[in-house]
Amino acid sequence: MSQTVIETDNQHFIKQSITWEQFKAVQSAFAEIGGVRLMYCEGVLEIVGIGRLHEMICTLLGMLLGQYFMLKRIRFVSTGAYTQSVKGLTEFQADLSYNFDMEKEISTLCIEVVVTSGNLTKLRKYQLLAIPEVWFWEEGEISIFCLQDGNYVKMQSSLCLPDLNIDHLEECLLMDSQLDAMLAFSDRYK
Repeated sequence: MSQTVIETDNQHFIKQSITWEQFKAVQSAFAEIGGVRLMYCEGVLEIVGIGRLHEMICTLLGMLLGQYFMLKRIRFVSTGAYTQSVKGLTEFQADLSYNFDMEKEISTLCIEVVVTSGNLTKLRKYQLLAIPEVWFWEEGEISIFCLQDGNYVKMQSSLCLPDLNIDHLEECLLMDSQLDAMLAFSDRYK
């Protein structure tokens, strides 16, 4: 087995050929370090620094979706960035995660805000948990993937939230003022 370390911009590291036990040891070593997220999927460890832009987009996206759920009277459970895991295979935290109607063990919708690193192999960890829908926000655009017959298919709109205008949501996320973004977003759905 070859081991490689790949360093990219903005505090993103990937280490391959890591065992579950090695991941747990590294995770324990990072337990007291804030602003860092560790993700593991089938032997690949990612260590990602969480920066200001990431947190600003996550916060605003969560507020806009909460506003949408309220205006549309959609029952939801926001499960945030809790740890999702299949022992020995994968462990990660989505930036935002939701269930609809009631709390469930597996999230219905997971969202990642990608500022430092992005590729479609990130879908594999969600596939291992059979998450029905995954969104990636990257460079101002939201990509939507829905699980169909065990594989993710890129979609133009959300199956979980079919009436949500994704283009408008993207526009609001890029506004300079979070207040203006929330007002523009709510005006569309009143």
